[in-house]
Amino acid sequence: MTKAELRRQYLAERKSLTADEVNHRSQAIARLFLDFLSQLEETPSSIHCFLPIQRQNEVDTWLILQRIWALYPAIELAASVTDVATHQLRHYPLWPTTPLQQNRWGIPEPIGSDQSAIESNRFDLVLVPLLAFDRNGNRIGYGKGFYDRFLANCRPDCQKVGLSLFESLEQIDDVERTDVPLNACITPSGICFFS
Repeated sequence: MTKAELRRQYLAERKSLTADEVNHRSQAIARLFLDFLSQLEETPSSIHCFLPIQRQNEVDTWLILQRIWALYPAIELAASVTDVATHQLRHYPLWPTTPLQQNRWGIPEPIGSDQSAIESNRFDLVLVPLLAFDRNGNRIGYGKGFYDRFLANCRPDCQKVGLSLFESLEQIDDVERTDVPLNACITPSGICFFS
């Protein structure tokens, strides 16, 4: 199947999940992410996290964020604002008290000023949204390319970690030159690492 066909399939599969199923799988992913974090040679000083689109049944990353705020207060957290005019993501600090507003796609975004913007090359680890991924670390997103453009601007040593409610596909056939592969992906049942 093409990426477009897989995108439609996984959007439908994700929307068919109940709120309890999404919560159960998200809780498992959050626990495994903490395991992943504890196994790193060095604790990241800066993590970028996507904020979930609730109506799309995305992984509930608030469960991860709350654990980081409680257990790793020294880690700087950030989230993005979508700049439709430039087709880029702008990144801002994220605290428990950060005011948020939903954009037109239902993504919660921090209300920040340009003075507080964070450059892409500052992040040690990026949690990446996706619809599906394969055993080579290729991912299928929503097809707009925002995250691929963002990840291409990150440092080469930045860990790109996908979060998926579903297990991996064998292979995504129509991978493009601009697609940025993941270093790892966390599912409810485990952590997949890619070379």
